[in-house]
Order: sequence, then structure tokens, then C-alpha cells
Amino acid sequence: MKPSDNPADPFKKALAEATKALADEADLTVSFSVDPPGLAGDTMRLPQVSRRMTHDEVLLARGTADAFALRLRHRDAETFARYAPQAGIARDLYEAMETARCEALGARDMPGTATNTFARLGHDAERKGYGQIRTREDAPLAVAAGYLVRHLATGRALPAAAAHVMDLWRPFIEQHAEGHLDTLDEVLADQAAFARLARQLITDLGYGDQLGDDPDIGDEDDGEAEEDQDQPESQDSESSDDSEDAGEASPDRSQEAQQDQAQAHVSPDDLADAEFDEEIEAPQSDAPLEPPPPAHSEADPLYTAYATAFDEEIRAEDLAEPAELERLRAYLDQQLEPLKGAVSRLANKLQRRLQAQQNRAWEFDLEEGVLDAGRLARVVANPTTPLSFKVEKDTEFRDTVVTLLLDNSGSMRGRPISIAAICADVLARTLERCSVKVEILGFTTRAWKGGQSREAWLAARRPQQPGRLNDLRHIIYKAADAPLRRVRANLGLMMKEGLLKENIDGEALEWAHRRMVSRPEARKILMVISDGAPVDDSTLSVNPANYLEKHLRDVIAMVERRRQVELIAIGIGHDVTRYYPRAVTITDVDQLAGAMTEQLASLFDKDPRARARMIGIRKAM
Repeated sequence: MKPSDNPADPFKKALAEATKALADEADLTVSFSVDPPGLAGDTMRLPQVSRRMTHDEVLLARGTADAFALRLRHRDAETFARYAPQAGIARDLYEAMETARCEALGARDMPGTATNTFARLGHDAERKGYGQIRTREDAPLAVAAGYLVRHLATGRALPAAAAHVMDLWRPFIEQHAEGHLDTLDEVLADQAAFARLARQLITDLGYGDQLGDDPDIGDEDDGEAEEDQDQPESQDSESSDDSEDAGEASPDRSQEAQQDQAQAHVSPDDLADAEFDEEIEAPQSDAPLEPPPPAHSEADPLYTAYATAFDEEIRAEDLAEPAELERLRAYLDQQLEPLKGAVSRLANKLQRRLQAQQNRAWEFDLEEGVLDAGRLARVVANPTTPLSFKVEKDTEFRDTVVTLLLDNSGSMRGRPISIAAICADVLARTLERCSVKVEILGFTTRAWKGGQSREAWLAARRPQQPGRLNDLRHIIYKAADAPLRRVRANLGLMMKEGLLKENIDGEALEWAHRRMVSRPEARKILMVISDGAPVDDSTLSVNPANYLEKHLRDVIAMVERRRQVELIAIGIGHDVTRYYPRAVTITDVDQLAGAMTEQLASLFDKDPRARARMIGIRKAM
């Protein structure tokens, strides 16, 4: 076999073998990919390491490998599932603390793994913008709890961005934990005991209603049932004998009892209706019956919202003063100055591709329009010949509208939302040059943890299955008919502290679709940019775990079925191909500009085969 000329291959091979040994899994398959890292069964996917083997790449690969290996080594899947809550914030807290436990055990036994896993921890925290958070409400509680468990169990200082999130929530957690954190060292090596401690901490933090049944109480009930089975069967035999004697003595009595039981299921109202149906005819009314209220969602009539009075559809300029928008826009431009050149080059490439397809077509021999200089020779030769005029035909691009729907959730905080904003700006400017109208929309919620909708639900004594339980905020950064130069500052609003909260993708997609189908353009393109599945803790804590995800799938199916809008999606760091038939996933936000331009260019490609190749991408770039 010819030896590889890639200098990173020996490192990858050594890391794969070390990972198998650490996980104590000889059959583990370790691969390196640009896809998001993951662990499924006996297959582990690690971040790609380039030929350059930079220090950051090596540390990230080692830290990810150690974290997954320690999870395989120290976590029993059956015990984990037994104590795990089903969904909501309680599930996030449980998973974060259990992951921290596994990594802390590795750090105690092998200090080298602590260096690696903490390096990965710091990389993820910086990528998610945790160092820029200013208030506790903007920081994920589950993440902070996991950081605190790592810190207390290992005694090591966390990376700066992670420590910042932990410090924001630490007083709250320690105040409500009632000393339960003091027993952390005693139960760290016992997964079941730690799981019980984690459930107690979840209760202390106010999410005990999401835990479900206590699995330990279930075990006690099973023991009592076994004791009951060991009791003498004399009583059962006596009762069975009595019943047999009664059945032999009066065989007709059981039949009468069955008839009585059947009549008992008929309500008095049913009897009354049956008695008077023949005597009294129902009065007929000329007044028409009121139609049932329209369903909240066209895609899924069963999808509901507990309250819509607190939702808002708002223009970006109404969420901040003009001076603040200008300041935020300047901050955005300053932050992404190094990136603007690369994005602009891609935008120019897109513009050239679009304009190359705008073949100029003319109608000749008209009575008015632009004078056709090519036919002036006929007029010179014969002055009685009338002048000839021509008119340029419209191109297909002048009857097209593109909507960019941006996820404004808290997980987009930091570099992802900055790059999404600048890419939307540059693409809008590029498409406007090609006479394509562009609309830029954003979606989030008005509050964390439910807002006024949840308060109204609590005041109504928590009715079951309330549906969506948060206040929507749908933002119009740029309307399709508004020139970009007038609303350019609006995109700076995405930099506003506290704007990014939860993401309810299904309703946002349905909202954007409704806006598009009302447009007069013949061709409509909708591009969704998101970084994961729909998540709203308030809604998922009191509804089925897949409530929002199912609605998103139903809306996508409706859009594809009606075929009024061409739908594509770009996932940042998370695979969105499981939702959108035409989608691409990128692992680094720096790839966003290229993905957006290529996807848009493919939609305008006249070659159907080339177009199908581009928009049919389902794997990560």
C-alpha cells in the first residue's frame, strides 16, 4: 500500500486508537468529517483535521474524542434512560449534568483528558458567543449547571466564556440547591446515585413538574406486588367457589345483571331524548349556524396556540431608536470588516452568473421604442421607408421575489447571527442589482420561558395541552418593496442585546409563506437560515416532546405540496436535511456566504441538470 502523503493521517490514526482504548470499545469506528461531531452506537464522528494541523484543530479533535470516549466508558445507557426526564428544561439539565459527570471522572483519573475537554469546552462557548452575554436570562440554565458540576467536581478553572455563563447563574443555583451540591463528590462515581441527585437539583431549581414518575418508587411498588403474590390462595379460592355456586344457582340472574349494566351506561339525557323524539320536533331556526373558528395553522388543524393576543409582527425600526440602529449597524460593520471582502467577491460572482443568464432579447419593427440603428440604411436608400424601432423584452429575473427568513434564536448569538446579517445585506444588494426583489425577515419570541402567554395559562390553573405557550415576535427587517438603502440600518438590530430568544420555526415559516403567496411576482423563493430544531422550553414542558418539530414538518409538507414557493434551507452546525427536502448543512459559519450564493445561483440556473445537482444537496458542505 502506498503511504499517505497527508501529514495529518498519522495523528488521526493515533487519536482513533487512543479513543478506542479510553472508551474501552475495541469495535468502535472513529471517523473525521466536516459534518457536526456526533456519537451514534459504535460510530464516532470527530472534527476534521486539515493538512496544516493547527493547534486549535488538534485540541478540538482531542477534546471531542475524549468527551465522547468518557461518555461511553462511564455512562450506562439503561441507567441514564431510567432516570431521565422526557423533555423540557428538566431533560436539558439532566443531560448537561450527566455529561459533566462523565468528563469530570475522566479528569480525575487522567488529568490530560481535562486539558483536552476543557479546550473543547472553551471553543464551543466562544463559538456560541457566551462571553458576550450580559444578563442571566440570556444564558442557558442547563449549560450553566453543567459547567458548575465540572468546576466543583474537578476544582479546575473553566475557560473564560464558559466561566462567565457559570458565574451568571451560580448564585441562583447555589441558593436553591439547599446544600445538595455538597454531596457531589460522594456520588460522582455512582451513576444511579448521581442521577437521583440530579433529579433533586432539578426539583430545587423549580422544574420538578417535568421529571415524571420517580423510578425508585416504581421499584418499591414492584416489590410489594411480589409480596402479594406470595400470600396464601385460600381467600381467592373461596371467593371463586362462591361465585361458581352463585352462577349455578341462578343462571338467569347473570343475564339480568348484564342487562342492568348495559342500561347503566345510558345517560339520563339519552333516555329523555329517546322518549320525547317522537312527540316533539326540534324547532327550526332561520338563523344560519356560525362557522367554526378557523384553525390556527393551515398545515395542521390540531396545532394550537394558547394565546395570540401577545404575539407581534413588527418592523425592525420600531424595536429601537434610529440612533441605536445606526450604532448597532456600525458595530456590525466594524466586527465583520475582515469578512466583507470575501462575501463581496462571492456576491459579485453571483451577480455575474445571474447577469450572464439575462440574455438581451429585442422585439423589432415596432412603431415606437428605441430607434433601430441597424435598419437606418434602408431609410437612406429609400426615404419613404418608415423608421424602425425596437423594445427590449423583460427578463425572468424582473418577476422574482426572494425572502430570507433568519433564525433569531439565542443559539445564533455571536458570530453566527453577525455573519447571517452581513450576508443578508450583501445578497439583498446583489439581487437588487439584478432586478430581483428581496425581503428579509426574522423570528424569535418576546420573552424567555413563556412570557405573558404562560402567565395567562398559570392564572387559568394550567389547563392540559395548551399548545404553543410563548409570545411570538416576527420581525420585518426589509420589506420586498423597500429599497435596501433606506432600511440598511435595520439589520444592525440583530446585534441588540436581549433580542435573540426562543425559536418556533413552524409558525415563522408559515408566516413567511403567507406573505410570499400574496405577492404579485410569478416566481417566489424562500430561503430559511437556522441552526437547529425548533425549541421553546415553555411549550415543550407542557406538550408532547415533538410538538413543535411535528408542526414544522407539517408546514414544510404544505409548502412543498402547494408549489407556490420554492423552499430551500441552510443549517448552521446542525443537520436540517431531516426537515427540508432541499437543504445544505454547514459546519462553520464562515461557509454561510458561499452556501447562500451557491444555493441562490443554482435556483436561477437555466440548465435543469445543474440546477438539480445544486438544490438536491443533502449532505454537509
